Amino acid sequence: MNRPSALWSVGAPALFVVLWSAGFTFAKLGLDEAGPFALLSLRFVLVIAILVPLVAVVRPSWPTSRASWLHVAAVGLFIQVGNFGGVYVAIAHGVSAGTAGLISVLQPILVALLAPKLTGERVGPRAWIGLALGLGGAVLVIVARSAFAPPPLFGLVAAAFAVSAMTAATLYERRFGTPLHVISATIVQCGVGLAVVAPLAFALEGFAVSWTPKLAGALAYLVVGNSLIAVTLLLAMVRRGQASATASLFFLVPPMAALIAWLLAREVLPPLGWVGLFFAALGVALVRVRRA
Repeated sequence: MNRPSALWSVGAPALFVVLWSAGFTFAKLGLDEAGPFALLSLRFVLVIAILVPLVAVVRPSWPTSRASWLHVAAVGLFIQVGNFGGVYVAIAHGVSAGTAGLISVLQPILVALLAPKLTGERVGPRAWIGLALGLGGAVLVIVARSAFAPPPLFGLVAAAFAVSAMTAATLYERRFGTPLHVISATIVQCGVGLAVVAPLAFALEGFAVSWTPKLAGALAYLVVGNSLIAVTLLLAMVRRGQASATASLFFLVPPMAALIAWLLAREVLPPLGWVGLFFAALGVALVRVRRA
């Protein structure tokens, strides 16, 4: 495997953190106009509609075996249904966009604990120190935000489910993922997601949607920023680096999500959040920077 370039090593993680963190706020804006499963269904339909015409031009590779199809579909089920579905349900049931981002901090810890057994990846002492610092920084933000708006229990359960699904996706992709063109992989994964959430949208929500400019703007970001760019970056980073190092980026999501939610949705960002951002960034640096 070729060593990642300096531009990739710095630029890809930074872009991913910003795009992923902003997704919580845009999801909240979209959920003001549609139910969680209806919003997800529209998102998947639009992604597929954008990518299918490109197949004839790009002619991407497709899975070549039944096992490959199942592996791609499984990652799509974890990310598109488990993670995004859990986050959308959590926000729809009263969890703020910033708090939903905060709960994602559990993912690096879960990945670090499970990676040695499931992927054979060794997590060294410096990585554990970085994980501890990242967790401490995120906890500072969580404690500060909880003083303003304690989240509801059901929403917390849904958010925790989302974290578990993303952890499973990261470890599964690291162990079973095979190189596949981003267009074909995204079409398969969003197709799997649509097959699962569309029936839920009709059965549980009556597919109620308010067609407004606000919904259009939210969908535009969720389709391009989250589904087409951020998820692609995530899977590429998992394939090119260690699972625990990639997962450590999620320590930056809580403070970044809180900051973006403050800027776009007027959610309160306590001053202690900036302190948490510093420790989270320091923790990620310790996990990701390798010795020459």
